[in-house]
Amino acid sequence: MKVLKFGGTSVGSAQRMIDVANLIEGNRNIVVLSAMSGTTNSLVEISEYLYRKNPDGASEIINKLAIKYYEHAEQLYRTSEYKQRGNELIACHFDYIRTFAKDLFTLFEERVVLAQGELLSTGMMNLYLQESGINSVVLPALDYMRTNKNAEPDPVYIREKLNKLLDEHRDADLYLTQGYICRNAYGEVDNLQRGGSDYTASLIGAAIHAEEVQIWTDIDGMHNNDPRFVENTSPVRRLHFEEAAELAYFGAKILHPTCILPAKLNNIPVRLLNTLQPDAQGTLISNVTEKGRIKAVAAKDNITAIKIKSGRMLLATGFLRKVFEIFENYQTPIDMVTTSEVGISCTIDNCKRLDEIVDDLKKFGAVSVDADMVIICVVGDMEWENVGFEASIVNALKNIPLRMISYGGSNYNVSLLVKSTDKQRALQSLSKNLFN
Repeated sequence: MKVLKFGGTSVGSAQRMIDVANLIEGNRNIVVLSAMSGTTNSLVEISEYLYRKNPDGASEIINKLAIKYYEHAEQLYRTSEYKQRGNELIACHFDYIRTFAKDLFTLFEERVVLAQGELLSTGMMNLYLQESGINSVVLPALDYMRTNKNAEPDPVYIREKLNKLLDEHRDADLYLTQGYICRNAYGEVDNLQRGGSDYTASLIGAAIHAEEVQIWTDIDGMHNNDPRFVENTSPVRRLHFEEAAELAYFGAKILHPTCILPAKLNNIPVRLLNTLQPDAQGTLISNVTEKGRIKAVAAKDNITAIKIKSGRMLLATGFLRKVFEIFENYQTPIDMVTTSEVGISCTIDNCKRLDEIVDDLKKFGAVSVDADMVIICVVGDMEWENVGFEASIVNALKNIPLRMISYGGSNYNVSLLVKSTDKQRALQSLSKNLFN
């Protein structure tokens, strides 16, 4: 059995839903659906009005969104019976959302409101499949997907409850379920946040020991560079899980960096596919490393570099710990780190507490800050025995000032820090020298 996940754009219209139905019918798999594109943003906006005790503002957005769904239903279903059933489903969910305007609105109610998008998309798809003669069943994510008291998925609970549901519906032709949403350790409606529906698909794959997890989007897999800045990029056909995670963290938006961890730990391959080109090969992510190859380049914007220079660091113990504790105290993650005998340079992508961090760092030495920087990440088989790889990367950027270089922290990447004004030139030069 495979797990197939379709994102919001893949089910963003009646025609897109029909296209997805054509892809999934005929195979007894589990299909994970996101909310229709734009829905979650509208639900967030509704929640903001309700927080501010403005039911009229919320009602206006609710009505606009409901009309959009009724239009989709009119186009999606062929018979009057299923048009009526679709409209009844839509009315049920939007009437429920309207009830939240009457009472106190908190984070708990917001999570329930946000869950309605996925519940709607799976409900509408299930009706369409049944109208087409397919014996499909919805496996409610709220019945098996749960996080523990640390807000992390509970794999034992998920495996037990999900397999029980599958056993109860063993005669079904196809299974549908919601991505993103879950219950927390207290039984309240919640969500997985990181990776959303991709995370759901990976967790399901691990729970049922799936043959494969497929992530369907509107992009033909991960590309070897950013097509917005570099011409003639091409999909990367195979990636190691670590390579995919590095690319995702450093800018490849097709995948969240943590969402495929359950699949990695259970050795389940993940394939990235394109709903607009279903016959395209896409990208296969697994625990297999292709030796001696540089695979791709990605870039992460809005980076700030901080340098702490201090004579007290020379031959001192505990200096690094004290510096890193400051970032920990302000809950600010560090991306890159380089050190010398008398200095540390590091980067952050969250400047919310930058002023406080700099003030505290000044207790240990002279501090300088470089804003508006970009991390360029080059991914591949970066084992240190591979002679010349790092030299080729640096040589490709010989005409571009490099603020920092990080190599050796991972067997899969080399990271370089450049000014944002040099980003496009750097990406193009790397493509020219490494891939062409």
